[in-house]
Amino acid sequence: MDNRDRMNESTDARLERAKDKALGAHDDNPSVGDEIGEAVGGIGGVLAGAGIGSIAGPVGTVIGGIAGALGGWWTGRAVAEATDAISNEDEDYYRKVWEGTENRPADRSFEDVRPAYYLGHVAAQNPDYANRSWSDVQQDLSRGWNDEHAKRYGSWSSVSSYAETGYERGRTSLIEQSRSTANAGEGTFDRAPTHAEIRNEERNR
Repeated sequence: MDNRDRMNESTDARLERAKDKALGAHDDNPSVGDEIGEAVGGIGGVLAGAGIGSIAGPVGTVIGGIAGALGGWWTGRAVAEATDAISNEDEDYYRKVWEGTENRPADRSFEDVRPAYYLGHVAAQNPDYANRSWSDVQQDLSRGWNDEHAKRYGSWSSVSSYAETGYERGRTSLIEQSRSTANAGEGTFDRAPTHAEIRNEERNR
């Protein structure tokens, strides 16, 4: 792909290329999470797998609720990849944000609200949300935040701001990955597009 083709490439295409780079293309060798999911069946099997890590339990339960309510992308391999790709740096970032939050509930810990941060982060990987505002996205997510989740982690209204933080970080990560992908290998842009430029391009499509 030459520089002109890259300049004309859509935002969605750049983000998809970044996701492939970060998560691995779908024809790559299956991960442990994939194999567990295939063996057990469905999203619950994937997110219960040891391959997802220690956060699988609560995050898997939350995402399972979203998958049950929304279906589609949330029930496929991509959601397991997105969950598996959450890094230690992401964990540290969310913990610092929580610890720096003024007037945070005294009876809550970071572990109590972490699933909401992670849910937002994973949601950012959903291509259906590429051109949608947080207000639209959160309406979808709230449908899967069932009574069990509310009892354990708090009502959706009390945790949605944490999910929004996760969503924004997830979107920022995709944009940064798209810049890296665009500037690597087959020719280089003189300058990577800024966040504002990408948003403007999305609005003008």
